[in-house]
Amino acid sequence: MSEYELKVATRGNHAALLPVVLIVTSINEARPAPVVNITFEDTALLQDGDKAIVQLISGSNSVFGTADVIQELTTHFPYLVGKDPKVETEWISQLESLTTLDFKALDPVLQRLDAHLLMRSFIVGYSLSTPDIALWGALRGNRVAVAALKKGSLVNLTRWYRFLEELCPWATAAVESMNAVAKEKKVAKSKEGASYDIALKNTENGVVTRFPPEPSGYLHIGHAKAALLNDYFAHEKYNGTLLLRFDDTNPSNEKQEFEDAIVEDLALMGIKPNKMTYTSDYFDELYEHCVKIIEQGNAYADDTEKETMAAQRWDGLPSQRRDLSPEESLSHLEEMKKGTPEGLRWCIRAKISVDCPNKAMRDPVIYRCNPATHHRTGDKWKIYPTYDFACPIVDSMEGVTHALRTIEYRDRNPQYQWMLDTMKMRNVQVWDFARMNFVRTLLSKRKLTKLVETGLVWGWDDPRFPTIRGIRRRGMTIPALREFILKQGPSKAVTNFDWGLIWATNKKYIDPIAPRHTTIFNKNVVKTTVTGGPAAPYSEEKPRHVKNAAVGMKKVVYSSSIILEQEDVKLFKPDEEITLMNWGNAIVRKVTTNEAGLITDLELELHMAGDVKKTEKKVTWLATEGQDLVPVELVDFDHLLTKDSLQEDDVLEDYLNKHTEFREEGMADCNVADLKESDIIQFDRKGYYRLDRAYAPGKPAVFFNIPSGKTK
Repeated sequence: MSEYELKVATRGNHAALLPVVLIVTSINEARPAPVVNITFEDTALLQDGDKAIVQLISGSNSVFGTADVIQELTTHFPYLVGKDPKVETEWISQLESLTTLDFKALDPVLQRLDAHLLMRSFIVGYSLSTPDIALWGALRGNRVAVAALKKGSLVNLTRWYRFLEELCPWATAAVESMNAVAKEKKVAKSKEGASYDIALKNTENGVVTRFPPEPSGYLHIGHAKAALLNDYFAHEKYNGTLLLRFDDTNPSNEKQEFEDAIVEDLALMGIKPNKMTYTSDYFDELYEHCVKIIEQGNAYADDTEKETMAAQRWDGLPSQRRDLSPEESLSHLEEMKKGTPEGLRWCIRAKISVDCPNKAMRDPVIYRCNPATHHRTGDKWKIYPTYDFACPIVDSMEGVTHALRTIEYRDRNPQYQWMLDTMKMRNVQVWDFARMNFVRTLLSKRKLTKLVETGLVWGWDDPRFPTIRGIRRRGMTIPALREFILKQGPSKAVTNFDWGLIWATNKKYIDPIAPRHTTIFNKNVVKTTVTGGPAAPYSEEKPRHVKNAAVGMKKVVYSSSIILEQEDVKLFKPDEEITLMNWGNAIVRKVTTNEAGLITDLELELHMAGDVKKTEKKVTWLATEGQDLVPVELVDFDHLLTKDSLQEDDVLEDYLNKHTEFREEGMADCNVADLKESDIIQFDRKGYYRLDRAYAPGKPAVFFNIPSGKTK
């Protein structure tokens, strides 16, 4: 079994893909079994302009991006690092420049490589190293680069390229093998996709599905899958009927607040039930069925203590009350119905089996006493049916033809059928589909409720929560959510998803429409004088999105006084030419450093004639004159759990992440003052953000980071 997994996806431009694939191949080459397994992912995860998705999974850690993955591999396989790791890292960091298919942008890169190899056989040092393999792969995967090499003008680069090909014959074989696998997967994907052709019977007579949430919490992403699949089969696949039925059989946990939120969230997801009902609508009928099943001798009253009952069921032992007569059981049912102290001791259990291998069949509880006030029926009832009893009966009564539910109910399917058969009711076809799990994520409503009630999160809409409201507050769009879930289909295969996949889908929707803005972090900000800059501040109207004019225009202010970030400036070299993004080039003329080594002052000379394509450092900046900068707070989050998946015996508190919230204060361009709550933007070189609290005098604008699916 492989110790590491590499996931890749590409539409055909392999320049960002091959470097990692070849290095993994070199790792596996000398071993009897691969230690890094390569799998090809769905290209639908790619956004326009993306070359590839490259993800390395090692244990619970995931790393995205060619250069980052290669660096991660060197930590696991130290022999990949040569005698000069710093220089090797610098070359690996330049891989991105070889992925472009624009010859004008690619040619200078090829020329520099050609010049570097004038007197060299290898990129670094005197022997084969990781940069050789990575750069050869990037060239081999770029059809424009390959065409340039065939012309013969790049003599040194061509010599090195052919030398590497002869030195590493496995590299060419790996490329051909990868292309074949990718092509095969593409063909298979085009033929199959997410199959919705499941074995539903009797669809020709009409299809009625139902989504039965309990109003005891907010919908989470797992519920969303169940709701969307039921909606799909009812409305798109078969032009049938979808019922929304609230399973309101536990008044201790249920609230009108939760019910209202569920209705609203379903509407936001585009799910429109044909009818909304409640299990409580059928309490009279369900009680009559309970009386009937007792009279038939197929159920009995039981006052065994909860812990003892659980132990007896586990060990396959009968309750001492199992042979109560129907008359005695009905007498206890009457006390339960009144909610008397005596009635509170009892419950009603179906008389199915004592020692069936399927423990769900071992005399399950079907009615219980609960004197709590019901949010719809008030104090009319003191007894309530369990989900296992009510669900099949109400399904049958409401005309449900196909009960689609998650695979966690599979052991209870025989129980579901037993209820229908015993009560001689119309049959319902059950179909199980896999629950959608995510790494380091709680989907247990009981555990989520505990986090809310103990104040460990802000509420049900906490951006760290997997609730529909939580992920929307983080920046998930409904179209992306629908696409990702429906793409999984009604498969029975259980999968533990990485959040990066769904956020990558979300990026496809927000990137084309997210306005671009600029922010500079306050921490050790560097005040900068631009000589040759404007004598007085001025502004220009610029597109808010250079690739989408429909997004509108914004005000960009230019002045001779600007601010930059310490992290950028500390990398500047004297007389180096850098690029001020969205303005032009400048030359570093003066750098002032304090005793702590921090740069406190900087002088740049504007050089508008400079070529922005030739600079290595491109930095964001903000004019401090001619505009009112907007104070902002950028918030990022980590997972609530430290473990990918909690097991039954795991204690929740032992795996709660103590540090999940990270805040950075900064200043943003003046246009940010006009943004409204829930607006989604991109801060240049920072990422995508959703505005959670709009700017107000004295209060900074608060932005939540939206994962792009490719961050570590």
